[in-house]
Amino acid sequence: MSAESKDTVRQFTISEDDAGIRLDRWFKRNLPQIGFATVSRWARTGQIRVDGKRAKPDDRLEEGQTLRVPPGGESPARKTKTKRELTEAEVAEAKAMVITETKSAIVLNKPPGLATQGGSKTTKHVDGLLDAFVGDDEIRPRLVHRLDKDTSGVLLIARTPGAAASFSKRFSGRSARKIYWALVVGIPEVSEGTIDAPLAKQPGTGGEKMHVDEEEGQPAKTRYRIVDRVGNRAAWVELEPLTGRTHQLRVHMQAIGNPIVGDGKYGGQDAFLTGSVSRKMHLHARRLVISQPGGGKLDVTAELPEHFAATMEQLGFDTGLSDAAPISVGPPERTGIEKKQAARKHAKQYRKSQRAPRRARGDAKKASTPARGKPAAKGKAGRSKSSPKGAAHKGRKR
Repeated sequence: MSAESKDTVRQFTISEDDAGIRLDRWFKRNLPQIGFATVSRWARTGQIRVDGKRAKPDDRLEEGQTLRVPPGGESPARKTKTKRELTEAEVAEAKAMVITETKSAIVLNKPPGLATQGGSKTTKHVDGLLDAFVGDDEIRPRLVHRLDKDTSGVLLIARTPGAAASFSKRFSGRSARKIYWALVVGIPEVSEGTIDAPLAKQPGTGGEKMHVDEEEGQPAKTRYRIVDRVGNRAAWVELEPLTGRTHQLRVHMQAIGNPIVGDGKYGGQDAFLTGSVSRKMHLHARRLVISQPGGGKLDVTAELPEHFAATMEQLGFDTGLSDAAPISVGPPERTGIEKKQAARKHAKQYRKSQRAPRRARGDAKKASTPARGKPAAKGKAGRSKSSPKGAAHKGRKR
């Protein structure tokens, strides 16, 4: 996307990432220095054109369309976010987290102790390191989901706004699969099952803690499976959140009497094992399976952090027991816009397929039409004998 000059008319081609979004949203993504009032005025006066036609701010754009933008319109009061200069150590730290990169995503293995986003008294976080992946004239990548500060593992970063919207729909639509590994104190009574316990913010904690609240809580479900155990001391479990509530896995495991090892916030002193087992939290986002915007499936596995791997070895767990069974993920759910586009495409193809039969029926009708003054013979139902049954109805069908 580029423009020749601020004093000349600009032409942009709508990319795959921007397909389906509103015109005003396109400006917010790609030309944020141009305000909504300006976009509305340009649209009202016909200065904005899409494929040569006038457009409204709420019109949806399609890939490949040409957008005409008049010169000027930049508001000096609106400032675009500039790239933050990182130190060499920060760039190296960010690059070291990368598991894999695709056209639409950067997948990181977040270490424990590093926050995903900034907040009160939190100055170092993953979001602040994303400038390490921004080149000249490139869009800054953005977070799609989050992990708790002390939780390690797979963290998905979207390269573009369009990719972020697509991935977010996969997460909210529950078509993405997230598998966590956890070590818990004790052994769950049932080896495999689903924890269905609504969660709400715990009063008096300022929203810092969650608790099970059957009356006021939001629905929360977690599927779990015991992979292996060490007597009655501890168990290694797979956890799959079927909803995305804050601290869901931690609260749910505590609720069934098996707090995650190292999670003193919810398990108190009962969350720590005796001996040389690390007191850090043993919760790791091991695997993510999600459909990509351009097609295909992203299936990523994150290696365990040092303290978790050491505990697994100390307790004699074989890490190959969990990843032996492949995870299946269904086809991506189509959005309402994608469904409408598919319906329009189908209707267009159907109309094309009907042109030849209609012409053939028209030619046959002309050939069978009698000379003027001689009415055609009628059948019992009043149809012309030379016309095939149902032809009149089919001809009206569009």
